[in-house]
Amino acid sequence: MTSPNNGVAVSVQNLEKKFGQFTAVNRINFDVKGGEIFGFLGPNGAGKSTTIRMLCGILMPTSGSGKVGGFDIIKEQAQIKQHIGYMSQKFSLYDDLTVEENINFYSGIYKLSKKEKEERKEKIIKLADLEAFKTRLTKTLSGGWKQRLALGCAIIHQPSIIFLDEPTSGVDPITRGNFWDIIKGMAAKGITIFVTTHYMDEAENCDRMCLIYKGNIIAMGTPNQMKTEHMKNDILEITMPHAENWIDKISALEVVKETSLFGAALHAVVETEKAAVPAIKAMFKKDGLKDYTIRKIMPSLEDVFVSSIENYDRTVGNESKKN
Repeated sequence: MTSPNNGVAVSVQNLEKKFGQFTAVNRINFDVKGGEIFGFLGPNGAGKSTTIRMLCGILMPTSGSGKVGGFDIIKEQAQIKQHIGYMSQKFSLYDDLTVEENINFYSGIYKLSKKEKEERKEKIIKLADLEAFKTRLTKTLSGGWKQRLALGCAIIHQPSIIFLDEPTSGVDPITRGNFWDIIKGMAAKGITIFVTTHYMDEAENCDRMCLIYKGNIIAMGTPNQMKTEHMKNDILEITMPHAENWIDKISALEVVKETSLFGAALHAVVETEKAAVPAIKAMFKKDGLKDYTIRKIMPSLEDVFVSSIENYDRTVGNESKKN
């Protein structure tokens, strides 16, 4: 594959995609470094899949430019398709073929030699831990095993950049963890991983990430930067008996922006710890609650993303009203 320029595997400038009057992706800019796991995160409908399809040469941009592994996403779509790995959100293999037959089929698509086919098939089966399922029909596999097979078929031609669109959607947490072990193992060998997900716990596995919302990139950085630089508010963890019964009361306080349940505790997004803690304590005293704790905590990525989205809606909404 063409060597990425200056260590950059993927680069886009003012990338835009419109469907009629609807703007799905709004002039976004970002770079992905070679060998990193780059998370492209956001809620459903944010523009993740549309972006990944443009980068993979499947969808033509409305405007803007970009390169994947040195290939132009507008002029060299065929070359991109031959040199990347792509695993779509929807399972795309053949249910009526066995595991081995699916791998053989994709070997043929990429025109591998007979020797390469056999060598890489064995490597993929071992990587995905599919030895016991080689002769099984794909339709008999669970969702997690199907995902492993799909990943194996996406990398059979040994691409240096892999695009994974919601690769763990619909599988259980243990299977998701195993899948990410495979992804991190590939990244350790220098393969660039571009992954979209709406699971915020998975984002912790990324070297860097960006948050896309309503077609706009609204935050970007490492997991630590997202928590320390992009979180404009303080997060309080509040524990008390039957915490779920207190969500509305705490949310109603003027100093509290939002409150949500995290396990057995509450996370309250507040402007400042200094102003919020006395107000919450005063409410508890008035209601006769004594058994509680309040402490400021490092925000989770989910806290950051919820706060970033709300700040965006509030800012853009106010600007729209002015106009």
